[in-house]
Amino acid sequence: MEITERNKAVVLRFNKEVIEEGNLQSFEELMDKDFINHSAPEGADHGPAGMINFFNNILRPAFPDLKVIIHTQVAEDDLVTTRKSITGTHRGIIFGITPTGKEVSIDVIDIVKVRDRKYFEHWGLNTLPAVLAKLSE
Repeated sequence: MEITERNKAVVLRFNKEVIEEGNLQSFEELMDKDFINHSAPEGADHGPAGMINFFNNILRPAFPDLKVIIHTQVAEDDLVTTRKSITGTHRGIIFGITPTGKEVSIDVIDIVKVRDRKYFEHWGLNTLPAVLAKLSE
């Protein structure tokens, strides 16, 4: 398998097993200890702990039926760019917003640097702020 295909497989696995399923063993296998999330909010942990905290303590409890839909992946050298949607039903509190029962779709574009089959760096843009604004209307 080419390195770009192998890196895309790492990112796909992370999206399905970690984000969608909350699998901590997969998180440990796929996350470099020196990982940096360049898109973490100011004041948040930019390392692995901040990443798993967001998925397992904020996002997944708010949307327990969460699914990740991968639309496109493009890879070059050690970088993988993914356009995806994270969908779910708002059944738990998120950032103080009580459950609405509404179905949501968060659009995401992220770039992951993969080193030795692990997440090493991340940059991303998403529509979570717009989704939160609609949930609080």
